[in-house]
Amino acid sequence: MESWSVDQVCNWLRQRNLGELVPKFREEEVSGAALLALNDRMVQQLVKKIGHQAVLMDLINKYQQQKCGLESLTHCCETASPKFPQVVSGATHRQMLNSSGPVEQKKYLCSTENEEGLIDHRVLKQKKNLKSFFARYKTLQWTSSYALPDFPYDVKCILAEKKCPDHSMRIRIIEFLQADMTKYLEGSLYPNSQQYNIVVNALLQAYPFLDEDGNGFLLWKRALKDRFKYVRRPIEDDEQVLRNKCKFGHRRGQTRKSSFAENKPDDVQVQVEEEPVHLEGSATDVHIKWLQQEYMKAQRNWKEVDNRMNVTTEIRRKMISDKAPLKDILRLFPFLRCPYQLFREFQLLTHMDIYKKTVEILEIYSENILSLYVVRNNPINIMLQENLKRHTEEDILKYMKMTAACLLLPDVFGDDSSLFAAVNEEVKAVTPVLEVKNPFNVNSCEFALYVEREELAQLDDCTMALAALVAAFHVFDIPCPKRIHRTLNFLESLVFEVRSP
Repeated sequence: MESWSVDQVCNWLRQRNLGELVPKFREEEVSGAALLALNDRMVQQLVKKIGHQAVLMDLINKYQQQKCGLESLTHCCETASPKFPQVVSGATHRQMLNSSGPVEQKKYLCSTENEEGLIDHRVLKQKKNLKSFFARYKTLQWTSSYALPDFPYDVKCILAEKKCPDHSMRIRIIEFLQADMTKYLEGSLYPNSQQYNIVVNALLQAYPFLDEDGNGFLLWKRALKDRFKYVRRPIEDDEQVLRNKCKFGHRRGQTRKSSFAENKPDDVQVQVEEEPVHLEGSATDVHIKWLQQEYMKAQRNWKEVDNRMNVTTEIRRKMISDKAPLKDILRLFPFLRCPYQLFREFQLLTHMDIYKKTVEILEIYSENILSLYVVRNNPINIMLQENLKRHTEEDILKYMKMTAACLLLPDVFGDDSSLFAAVNEEVKAVTPVLEVKNPFNVNSCEFALYVEREELAQLDDCTMALAALVAAFHVFDIPCPKRIHRTLNFLESLVFEVRSP
């Protein structure tokens, strides 16, 4: 790049989607040497848009880092094999390496042949060394550039108060870390052990209180690995993937070959879910007793809880379909009081992620709901407008608007709001209803789900509360009251994507 002319620099800019900068660079006669000598102040004078400034500086920095790495590798190669200078140490070859990207460099080395048309073994060794260098360089670059993601407002509140997060909050933190790692890994779902260590170390350094009794590192790393496995599971169970694994002798593909030859994927899934029907009474009692004892513990084995809840699904669904008293169901299966297990039960029944769908609903519709004339003079809206004047932080304002939109839903459809949420009031409805206290006070707001006038679960925010309300009707098979039917019908049509509301 140091020997590039102004025209070559302009062509390089066009190839990097920076064609808008060409006239200015041509006017200022920026050659390759001048390009590498640019500092932040010069870039600000040359380039007006901040986005273009960032991209340009990033490209220049990456080139310089790659060049430094290649020069050190070339020096090592020259020292190690002085009898074979034509591969790397020749001036022409080095110039070709320096003026191309990593992919082009590998292609160039692959094409180097001796006079007889055969690749020399020393060239293969150089290729292997270069390949391992680029792999290490990419890992180190990811390591040095990684920073924790910007967590959502409710997560930041818990972390700011240095409270030990509950299970549902841990899941949210892990989900954000997994999504952020996937972005840094350019879409890959297979991080290596070093990258897991980097992310967990960054989390515990930023929030030391998450390292419970010195064992937090292993717990967070295990949870992060399990999250990646959960995301990869639909890919690994895909019929085409399994056929390919079977074709190339993969053990998992061979064991599943016969089942996929005879059944569709849905048939296999139904068989797995129906296995608990064959449990005997004594085995069921053992699982239920274990769940009751585990629920009383402060530190719970959530992986085993999931397994035992899966095994007892059929027993639980039969009790609910036979209209057994809710108290008896919760006594046998107390983990249904946990929002995470409530959402998981809903997903087993409907194959829908109710929490994720609820987040999308409130983010899309909150502004439209608050702008409607029918809610303009509503006490909830008036309370919202008064609280909006006291804050300027974007996250807090968004949280308040989503909370207000959630509570105003029944008024939009002309339904009875007392059957939906009791705001700073006593719960009177028998059907699932929300209890909300101080909805716009960030430090003292409380959300809870009530069923049959008894508290079922404490909830973190309006999103989780709305998701739990919709889930409770389905999980416990409770008929929807007519006076709230239109509101719940609107929500269900969005969750199940039945029609355009």
